[in-house]
Amino acid sequence: MPDKSRSAIVQGLDRVMVKQYLEPDPYYKGLVEKVRGFVTPSEEIEGITINLQEIFKKLIDIAPYLSEEQYHALSSIQNPGKLADKAISLMNISTNEKQDVLEELDIKKRLDKCTVLINREIHRIELGEKIQSDVQDEISKSQREYFLREQMKAIQKELGEDGGGVELDELDEMIKEAKMPEKVEKVARKELSRMKKIPSQSPEYTVARTYLDWLVELPWSKESKDNENIEHAQTVLDNDHYGLEKVKERIVEHLAVRNLKKSRSKKGERMKSPILCFSGPPGTGKTSIGKSIADSMDREFIRISLGGVRDEAEIRGHRRTYIGALPGRIIASLKKAGTNNPIFMLDEIDKLGMDFRGDPSSALLEVLDPEQNFSFNDHYLEVDFDLSNVMFITTANQVHKIPGPLRDRMEVLEFTGYILSEKIHIAKDFVISKQIEEHGLRKQEIKFTNEGLCLLIESYTREAGVRNLERQIANVCRKSAREITSGKRKSVTINEQKVFDYLGPKKFIPEVAERASQPGVVVGLAWTAFGGDILFIESTKMPGKGALKLTGKLGDVMKESAQAAYSYVRSNAQRLGIDPAFYKKYDIHVHVPAGAIPKDGPSAGVAMITSIVSLLLNNPVNEGFGMTGEISLRGNVLPIGGLKEKSTAAHRAGLKHILAPALNEKDMEDIPEIVLKDLKISFVKDVSEVLKLGLGIDVKSLSKPRKRTTAITAEA
Repeated sequence: MPDKSRSAIVQGLDRVMVKQYLEPDPYYKGLVEKVRGFVTPSEEIEGITINLQEIFKKLIDIAPYLSEEQYHALSSIQNPGKLADKAISLMNISTNEKQDVLEELDIKKRLDKCTVLINREIHRIELGEKIQSDVQDEISKSQREYFLREQMKAIQKELGEDGGGVELDELDEMIKEAKMPEKVEKVARKELSRMKKIPSQSPEYTVARTYLDWLVELPWSKESKDNENIEHAQTVLDNDHYGLEKVKERIVEHLAVRNLKKSRSKKGERMKSPILCFSGPPGTGKTSIGKSIADSMDREFIRISLGGVRDEAEIRGHRRTYIGALPGRIIASLKKAGTNNPIFMLDEIDKLGMDFRGDPSSALLEVLDPEQNFSFNDHYLEVDFDLSNVMFITTANQVHKIPGPLRDRMEVLEFTGYILSEKIHIAKDFVISKQIEEHGLRKQEIKFTNEGLCLLIESYTREAGVRNLERQIANVCRKSAREITSGKRKSVTINEQKVFDYLGPKKFIPEVAERASQPGVVVGLAWTAFGGDILFIESTKMPGKGALKLTGKLGDVMKESAQAAYSYVRSNAQRLGIDPAFYKKYDIHVHVPAGAIPKDGPSAGVAMITSIVSLLLNNPVNEGFGMTGEISLRGNVLPIGGLKEKSTAAHRAGLKHILAPALNEKDMEDIPEIVLKDLKISFVKDVSEVLKLGLGIDVKSLSKPRKRTTAITAEA
């Protein structure tokens, strides 16, 4: 060759096995020995040979590197071994696989290996062709869609119906009108620019359009003007709700402070709204007064219920990477309100849940913090929204169920249960007129007497709020409407007899007098999520060896109060006038009726001591007596919570005198005057005072400290 390279044509003649390498230079030389394949002619070998020729024909038909001439050359070979060798030499397979066939001396095995390799090559080529065909189809489909879209655009342009461009222009105008903060507008315009590059039929286009719709429809700068007239606010609140003076006072104070700060603050200074928590029993007006607050301030009102919410995304929204993602309830509600300063009520916040999807109460920490909520970041929007103008109000039945960090961010306003006189006012001023209107009656057709209304409240409802009262009045209105429409009467007067006729026998019968007049029975006072209530504590004795049995579905704290009371009685039996060896003769059984209802809390200790002492002395508690308070083993009476609710419950039950811890005397100012007028409250420091007032037993206080004695020893 001109470039001094050399070429050679090599033809294989026979199989050989290298026995010895002789010289490596100028080329390899070696000693070889011919090897022959071995085979026994048979019908099987003939069949394998024919099959090999057929599948090789199939390979030639689909393999681009084989030709028809090569098949003709192959079909002329009659020797099975040479046929396999020729077929393998023509195939596009690895050298190692060819070498493996070359080294096989058994002709049958060589034919089998060759058949396997040919079949594998056929499968590989067919699979490649299928993949290529699928890819080509997809490309053709995409190209077809592209050309169709381009044609559609051209047609729309000719007809003056350029829809996509018009839509984008409208979005551009909406972004201008939304008056977003600068950073938010920058994000919106970036998304709009991206939309212009995406085909309108693409799913990504719809996602971007939905996102921009949310951004432009949020009230970034739309704010309702507050009614700053304090007298107007007070009038609206008084007209809509009876009582609730502390709540009304707090709202009016907020308006006054807002008016002052607005007139005296510097331009651009942010004004913080309070985060209020209305806590109290159901039916006491927590939710409805939120609407009245919005009316008094001329603001929009939003209410969302958080009861049973367990997903953090309900508050903060889903990230846009998820299919069907949407903002959380906070942002969605603000869009619905249309202003950035509504009254926002988060109802039943104490009933939030938590599971593997996150903790919604932790997500609310940012929302309900005036120091942070000016930059609330929803996962869907991924831009900050200012919530500082929103006045958040939460409601709860039990404040202690709200997580500590969340509770710390809120100002708690207690809603206590209504007493009889308040319920009568509410019924006359609000409930009766509402039910008359809802049942198609006229005011002159139905009239409630004071006696009938009192009977309905005391004997057919037992609740802290007025929901059941409203149901019973609705029941009376329905039955009255039936009588009037049937022509029996032109008008109905609801007196005591009518209440009996319409509602049947009394559902709640006062049983304080007869039950508490027996030794071992004491009326205790409880505080539940539904307001104050009374509970009976009963004790009895039986022959035994001093065991204390407790029943009534009591919680651990209440059981420990009973054990402390029993230990106190045993350790001070002689001074109480009780046989010191009573525990050797009797077992004591303390029961709190309504055994299906769980009960717990420390404030029944005083009542349990009185019950056990009353039983052992066979001395009933003074009539019309109730008591509450926690006790120590030294006989001290410790403070409790909910004195107002418990006093109201005692007044509702007809008690005349209750005992309470001396350290709770500060709570007297919260108790309504009408309750104090009919109910005497005695404050006690130790058990001796309790037993003196409740049982008439004169016992010296056992809580006095012992005198100290000092022993002096001389050093040796």
